Amino acid sequence: MEAADAQHGREGVAPRRSALDVIMSQIRGKRTAPDRKPLGRFLSRSTERTGIAEDLGTETRENVSGFTKAAEDEANGGGWGRVCVFLQKLGKKADTRSLSVAHCDLTATDLMELATLLQFLPNLEEMDVSWNELIGGSLGALSSHLSHVGGIRVLRLCHCRLNNDDVTELGDALSAIPLLEILDLSWNGGIGGKGLQSLLGKLPATLREIHLVACQLTAADAAALGGALCAQPRLCVLDISSNPQLTQEVEGGCFRDMAAALSNATSLTTLRLHDCGLSTDHLNDLGSACVSLTSLRELDVSCNRGLSGGLDQLTSDLAHLTHLESLDLHMSCLTCADLEALIQVLPFLTALTALDVSSNKEAGGVAKDLVSALPLVQMKRLPLNSCSLSQESFTALVLVAPYLRSIDVSWCKVVGGRTSLLLDALQPSVLLELRLSSCGLSTEDLCHLASACRHGRLSSLRLCDVSYNASVGDDGWCALFEAGGLGSLEELDLSLRPSSSASCSSWLPALLRALPGLTALSRLSAQRWRISSQERQKLKQCLKKRKVLLEFDTEVKDGVSSHQTTNPEKTEE
Repeated sequence: MEAADAQHGREGVAPRRSALDVIMSQIRGKRTAPDRKPLGRFLSRSTERTGIAEDLGTETRENVSGFTKAAEDEANGGGWGRVCVFLQKLGKKADTRSLSVAHCDLTATDLMELATLLQFLPNLEEMDVSWNELIGGSLGALSSHLSHVGGIRVLRLCHCRLNNDDVTELGDALSAIPLLEILDLSWNGGIGGKGLQSLLGKLPATLREIHLVACQLTAADAAALGGALCAQPRLCVLDISSNPQLTQEVEGGCFRDMAAALSNATSLTTLRLHDCGLSTDHLNDLGSACVSLTSLRELDVSCNRGLSGGLDQLTSDLAHLTHLESLDLHMSCLTCADLEALIQVLPFLTALTALDVSSNKEAGGVAKDLVSALPLVQMKRLPLNSCSLSQESFTALVLVAPYLRSIDVSWCKVVGGRTSLLLDALQPSVLLELRLSSCGLSTEDLCHLASACRHGRLSSLRLCDVSYNASVGDDGWCALFEAGGLGSLEELDLSLRPSSSASCSSWLPALLRALPGLTALSRLSAQRWRISSQERQKLKQCLKKRKVLLEFDTEVKDGVSSHQTTNPEKTEE
């Protein structure tokens, strides 16, 4: 047999590789990962863990089985087998129409290998290469092969450290994917400047969405973007949020040019200008554009503190947006005059289903008038967290609560002791999210929450946040877990403040008994609650074979956790 193989080699025909050879070559070529085992140990039968069956577990054995099948396909010369091997090496599943290698720590070499595999994916429609920082500067290796996937409709390259050269090369390759509908280049700080301007002139006319969040766009980019909008008749979504330099006027470009061009984007349904440095000087320009954007359904101008005191320059034009469904003005330092101007235009926004004025302290004083001006029956979202709610404004919220899909009154101390007003007003199978973080809740409040669960008013709830409520006693937590009625719950947060600490021993048994009924649970956060190693083992055993993210601190000493998951939304005001 060896002689025969040698003869084949002399005749220029490569000897056929066995499936095991292919597996080993892939293992040797795989980059270092936290769970990677030495090759010798992987094959050893003399160690304590003998063989794949004991060492790797059921799920990994299934992956190895699939890996072997794909390797056999590759050994037989199948291009699809090569695709499967490459993706399984990254822990991803192969799909002929959707390719996702996001969060895979791809290198430039990996990108080149991926590019050579595109020829085996002629039916590809979606490609996501996001969150791979190491491929910045080498995107040309991929973009030069996009002609093999000419039917692609969605391309995402978020947070890849792309530079101007990458964007220029991508622009040159866009003609090879003429059906592109969604392009997402967000979180690439190197895009702003000449690279983006060279890309904009090459966007296909089929484009429906363009996302450029946090790309360090400048006012010159804004002007160039405005010019490109005229050539995009089908553009529906424009998201240029988190670009504070966008409105810093410089010679050769300004925000006004882009705002004027928006008047021609009549098909626009979503416009997001979150944290773009907007001030009252820009509101007139934006308002003038709104007059022509009669198809607009979502407008986000949140986190623009410069709007304070001048919102009336925009609200007078909002009345033309008769199809507007969502208006976001959170964290914009709105004054009472701003809110009164908004209240005056709300009756004209007959399609409105979501209004966000949260994190505007003055909103608490006008919440009653605000609610009265809304189309209550169709409202789905009205977050009023961090709005300094009074007892009167909280009572006004109860009027709209039965229709809301999401309720957020976090950081409002007036809620404590009054949750029964809110919970008794809820309708069964309506509410999806309930956020009561840092509301000064008591044990009695948690008992009211438990009662709402028992009566089926929270049967569709997916997220429940009752964190930062240290005044709740053990009986309150036990009552919540024993109530049932939370079969749809996916996320539960009952963490304590960073400066707090308490033992969970009293209510943990009730939680353990409740977990089998929480079939949809995917995240349980209980940070700063002390849990012993034995209790933790019981919790893990109860969740065995379930993919639930547990956020328990490993150890707490003097009120400080040695290991905790940071949540940027849980910062003190």
